[in-house]
Amino acid sequence: MTKTKEDILRQIDEAGVRYIRLCFTDILGKIKGMSITRSEIEQVLDEGQGFDGSSVEGFARIEESDLMAIPDPVTFRIIPWEIAGEKVAMMFCDIQHPDGRPYEGDPRWVLKRNLNKLKEKGWTAYIGPEMEYFYFRSDQETEILDQSGYFDFETVDIGTQLRKRTVIALEGIDIPVECSHHEVAPSQHEIDLKYQEALVMADFAQVYRFIVKEVAQEAELYATFMPKPIFGENGSGMHCHISLFEGEKNLFFGPNDEYNLSKLARHFTAGILTHIKEFTLVTNQWVNSYKRLVPGYEAPVYISWGRRNRSSMVRVPAYRLGREKSVRVELRSPDPAANPYLAFACMLAAGLKGIEGKYKLPPPVEENIFHMDSDRKNTLNIDTLPNSLENAINELEKSDFAREVLGDHIFEKLIANKRIEWDRYRMHVGGYELGEYLPFL
Repeated sequence: MTKTKEDILRQIDEAGVRYIRLCFTDILGKIKGMSITRSEIEQVLDEGQGFDGSSVEGFARIEESDLMAIPDPVTFRIIPWEIAGEKVAMMFCDIQHPDGRPYEGDPRWVLKRNLNKLKEKGWTAYIGPEMEYFYFRSDQETEILDQSGYFDFETVDIGTQLRKRTVIALEGIDIPVECSHHEVAPSQHEIDLKYQEALVMADFAQVYRFIVKEVAQEAELYATFMPKPIFGENGSGMHCHISLFEGEKNLFFGPNDEYNLSKLARHFTAGILTHIKEFTLVTNQWVNSYKRLVPGYEAPVYISWGRRNRSSMVRVPAYRLGREKSVRVELRSPDPAANPYLAFACMLAAGLKGIEGKYKLPPPVEENIFHMDSDRKNTLNIDTLPNSLENAINELEKSDFAREVLGDHIFEKLIANKRIEWDRYRMHVGGYELGEYLPFL
């Protein structure tokens, strides 16, 4: 819904808002920003807010550090609780050079630039992510709050209460929620946001993570989107449901296809399967991400697709008669600690590459891949995702596709940052090694 400067000022004054947070996102997906007062907001809405970008991860070098944060009025929201006794609002910003050019290090611009390629064709991309997370007693240890499992609804424990409060908070700021439930692992939850246009959903994903954490903190508990916080339990994923529309027409629907997929949808899916290894560093960007991407815990590690096969990386949910608009593909490998702007940009760009190149979709795999031997997997030409952060870095680094999607600046900054992370992890001596080797070496 379009919001004008006058709409925003009216809402600020009616609610008694004193501070407005101007938010943007660094290359790792962390929300950054600054607060301004009510007296400054009119000028900032007209001209933007200058800031020094040299200390923000992946942003400007010292010699070119002056940047402008330009608020996007449609993202204006009043935070549904007081902060330090004051009403506070927030807005997402686009980052620009002082001369008005979009800033190459802004992840939001990366997504917008790639969405423009779809817009030129008259297409709109919709994404619905399923973002899982855990509640713990604190950020220092993984003490769980319950022993419940998937869809358990037996008792109203503190985790369920927090999840309901979070849903109320999200809907209170006009972020629609489809459903929420307990996930497979103890103390693990999921809130599914109603699908939106890709840029809107990337903004929503950032607000979602913020709200989940704030509601937990208010109860003196801790919520985490860490992909694999507990050994031996399922990790947290961000399954992404994707579709392309032309006006009201779902371009993925094919009435005469066995899977109800159009030719365009098949090419799109083939594009994701073809390029997924090249952008796995974006959808799974942490050392810990690869503790989740292992066989046996529902997270997909095999590059394949199917309908009912949850061991496949891409799933095509079953079509229901009369629900043509619901036909979509579900990418199951990303995790909720990814940068949503960069992740969505890579998914959609890979699909578009498949459409433009008319990539051929291989046959679906409906067998449980986790139970296959290597000969069977070789027969079906089933490849695997990178199995470590280092291998994911190497795949992205040699990818012309990823460089094109991300742009030179973010492409190079992301690789440099992740090589540092990998080196720190590689040199660290942890509890496993001490327990395993110290007693006898």
